[in-house]
Amino acid sequence: MTSYRRMRRQAREIRRSGMQPMMVIDTDPAQFPIPAGVLLARFAWRYRSELAPLAVGTVTLGAACWTHANWPKWWELILLGSSVSAWLTATFGARLGLASLTERAYAATVTFIAGGWLAAATTVGPFTPPLPQILGIGTAILAVPWWAHRRRRAKVRVERKLAAWPDIARTIGLIGSEVMSATVDVWGWRARFRLARGQTITDVTARIPAIESSLGTYRGSVRVYPTPDDLANRFELRVLDTDPHADAIPWPGPSVGSITEPIDLGPFEDATPCRVLFLRRHAIFGGTTGSGKSGGLNVLLANLTACPDVIIWAIDLKRGMELGPWHNCIDRLATTAEQATTLLRDAVAIKEARAEFLAAHGQRVWEPTPEMPALVIIIDEYAELAEQAPEAMDDTDSLARIGRAVAVTMIAATQRPTQEAMGKGAVRSQMDLRICFRVREQRDVDLVLGQGMLKAGWNAHKLDAPGKFLISASEHRIPRRARAYLVTDDTVTANSSRHAQIRRQLDRISRNALLSNRPPANAYQAPDYPEDTYEETSEVPQTPEGKLWLVLCTAPDEGLGIGELMRETGMARATLYRYLRELAQQGHAYQVSRGHWRARTTPEPSS
Repeated sequence: MTSYRRMRRQAREIRRSGMQPMMVIDTDPAQFPIPAGVLLARFAWRYRSELAPLAVGTVTLGAACWTHANWPKWWELILLGSSVSAWLTATFGARLGLASLTERAYAATVTFIAGGWLAAATTVGPFTPPLPQILGIGTAILAVPWWAHRRRRAKVRVERKLAAWPDIARTIGLIGSEVMSATVDVWGWRARFRLARGQTITDVTARIPAIESSLGTYRGSVRVYPTPDDLANRFELRVLDTDPHADAIPWPGPSVGSITEPIDLGPFEDATPCRVLFLRRHAIFGGTTGSGKSGGLNVLLANLTACPDVIIWAIDLKRGMELGPWHNCIDRLATTAEQATTLLRDAVAIKEARAEFLAAHGQRVWEPTPEMPALVIIIDEYAELAEQAPEAMDDTDSLARIGRAVAVTMIAATQRPTQEAMGKGAVRSQMDLRICFRVREQRDVDLVLGQGMLKAGWNAHKLDAPGKFLISASEHRIPRRARAYLVTDDTVTANSSRHAQIRRQLDRISRNALLSNRPPANAYQAPDYPEDTYEETSEVPQTPEGKLWLVLCTAPDEGLGIGELMRETGMARATLYRYLRELAQQGHAYQVSRGHWRARTTPEPSS
C-alpha cells in the first residue's frame, strides 16, 4: 500500500508538471451522501402544511423572547394589537381567502390566543411557569382543526400532484408545459397551465385519458377548458373528486320575471348557474330518447309562464302528452297537424303585422312589455311536424328568418336535427342557441351543436345521466357540462295553476292580424245556428269557439263559472277570457254575475 509520504511526493511532482486539481460531480447520489440538514429541510418543506401549527408556536415563542428582552412593558400594546387583528380577521377575512364563517372564526381565535400569550410572556418571561405548558397544550389543541380541515388536506394533495407535473408532462407528450396556479373548490380542484411553443389546447384535449391515468383519477373526471383570456398557449384543467350532477337537482323556482332576463336552466359543475337569454333567439333542444329534452323544456316553460310579457304557443303532436300539463298557461296548444298549420300561419300573420308596425314608427326591434308581449312558439318533436305538416315548413322558415326582430321566436326539440328532419329549409341554420343533451353517436354532436364542435371538445356523447347538457351560445363558448333542474309532475301542476293567474293577452296589433288572417266563421264570432236546428249538435264544429258557444247556450239561468267553462271547453284561462270579451263586445254573451257567463239568447235544450 502506498505510504502517506509517497502520496505527497507524487502530488508535488504532478503540480510541478502543470496539472491543476479538479472536482468531479457525479449524478449518482450514492457518491456524495446528502447532509442531514438538507434532508430535514426537504422534509419540513414537503410537510409544511402539517407543520404549520408547530411553526406558529415556535415563532410566537421566539417573538416572546425578543419582546421580553427589549420591551417588557409593551404588553398592553401587544394585547390591543392582537384584539384588533382578531376582529379584523373575523370581519374582513373573506378578502384574505377565508371564505366560510368557520374559517374566519378559527383564524380570529388563533390570533387572539397567540396575542394574549405573547403579552403575558412579554411581561413575565416566556419560560416562566406555566406559560411553556400553556403554549404546548394550546398549540396541540388548536392544531386539531387545522389538521382535520378538508380543504387544506385537499390543497396539500393537489400541490403534491402538481409538483410531479414535469414528469407527467414528459410522459404524456406535453413537454415544457408549466403549472401557473391551482385552486381547490367544493367538488375538486382546478389548475391553470402554460403550454410550450407549438402546443395548443387541442393537443391537451386529445390526451385527457392519459392525464386521468397520470393523476390517478377515475375516468371522466378531467375537464379541459380555454382560459378566460383566450390565449392559445394556456388552458385550464379541472379535476372532479365527486360528481356534482350525480343526483337530480330540484327546481328552486322561477329565476326571471321577464323574458328580457336570462333564464337559469340548471347549474354547471362549478355550481354557477347556466343562464341564457331566449329573447329574439331561436333555439334547438337536441338529444336522444331519454336524455332529458322534455325536462329541459319543462324548466323553460316553468320560467316563461312566470313572465307577464310573453305569450306561449305550443305544438305537441303527441296529442299533448308532453306540453299538455301546461295548458292553463299556454295561450294556444296544437295537438294535430291541422291545428299546427293554422297556428304557424297565424304566427306569420302576427310577424308581418308587427314588422309593418315597426316600420311605420321607425323602430327596429319589438321591445316586450305586458301590453306588447313577445310570442314564443315551442315545438316538441319538430321532425314529426315536418313529416305530418310539410305545408307548414314555409311558415317556419319565414319565422326563422324574420321573427326575431319582432319578438316571435321558435324553440324546437328533436332527436336528430338533420336538414331533412328540419324541413329542408333555413330553420336549422337560424337556430343560434343550441342545447345538446346526450346523443348516441359522435357525429350527432356536430349535428346538434354545429360542424367541428366534436373536435373542439364538445363531447355530448359522453354525458352519462338524463338532464345533463352542453350549451352553445354567444355567452357560452366553452364546453361546460350543466344539468337541468328537475321539474316533477306535482311541480308542473302547482306552477301551472299559480302562473295561470298572470293575466296575458296579445297586443292589439297581433289580435287584429289574427282577425284578418282567419275566415269569418272562426274570427271570434259566435256561430249563427237557427233555433229549430239547434238540437242537431253534430253540426256544431268541434272547434274551441264552437264548444264555447254550445256550452254558453246550454248554460243555466245563473250561468257557468270560469272553472266550469275551462273544464268543458279545454281552453286556457287567458284564451277563455279573450273569447268571452269578444262575444260580450258583439252582444252574444253577457256576465250574469261575477265570473258566471251565459249566452245572450238561450234556446230551449232538448228533452
